[in-house]
Amino acid sequence: MAAGGAIDSVLLVGFGGPTRADEVRPFLDNVLRGRPVPRERYEEVVRHYDLLGGRSPYNDLTIRQADALRAALAGTPIRIEVGMRNWTPYIDDAMRTLAEVGARRTLAFILAAHRSEASWERYQASVRDAQAKLDGRASQIVHPAPWHAHPKFISAVASRVGEALARFDGAERESMRLIFTAHSIPLAMANASGYVDQLMQSSRLVADSLGITNWQLAYQSRSGSPREPWLEPDVRDAIRNLDWRAAIVTPIGFLCDHVEVLYDLDIEAAAVARECGVRMERAATVGDHPDFIAMMAAIIREHLT
Repeated sequence: MAAGGAIDSVLLVGFGGPTRADEVRPFLDNVLRGRPVPRERYEEVVRHYDLLGGRSPYNDLTIRQADALRAALAGTPIRIEVGMRNWTPYIDDAMRTLAEVGARRTLAFILAAHRSEASWERYQASVRDAQAKLDGRASQIVHPAPWHAHPKFISAVASRVGEALARFDGAERESMRLIFTAHSIPLAMANASGYVDQLMQSSRLVADSLGITNWQLAYQSRSGSPREPWLEPDVRDAIRNLDWRAAIVTPIGFLCDHVEVLYDLDIEAAAVARECGVRMERAATVGDHPDFIAMMAAIIREHLT
């Protein structure tokens, strides 16, 4: 039985992304508000979006996850809404909708498997802020227990790795290194959380399930001051330092494709691999993989009674 009572609704809480070119700058203004980001870095990220067609697939992919989850939970009296921290549909809007339909207890499923202040606590704070704006009409919020080692999450990631592995022939598989990636964060933030330990546990479980011993964890998408220590190695350095001629890069720290996967891995890391003579294949994110959807549905069902 769920502690405190049964839920009647689910809020999928995500990062958000621009859906067309004229949304890119307003979206970045939301993401970077209050952060002293140099203008040249801002414009560089705008260029990344331009190269990717002026939009992110993140919102569409998250809506697909929600639709798949609704199908998996068909027959249960659960209302599912999607709320984004940085773009529409905003968390505030989703919480208001839940209040309007009379939701009283909501499972806020933050779409991040590995928890740190940036990937978890900021989202919790955004949900609390949305609650406060509803003057007592908001539903009560509960969160799931950590699920980075859930067997269905592990099997979904392993399946995506297996799809990439199938693109190599037998000889290449023998000389292949599996590189898991996640968003780099400041060392001080990492040391105050279980982020790295959770990433290592997930990665080890995936590798073990596939019988792969030649693997490592690397990081990507660093955006902070060069004077501040962040988690390393960067995935590009990991590729440069390979003793193997083939690699699968698996963004285990990301659940859906967005600019930090599509640009930082498919363009930047892939360019480094070509320069180094390394054949790189990028594993897909879990997205709406049936095992991942089954995991979310199972966690939600645990909170229904």
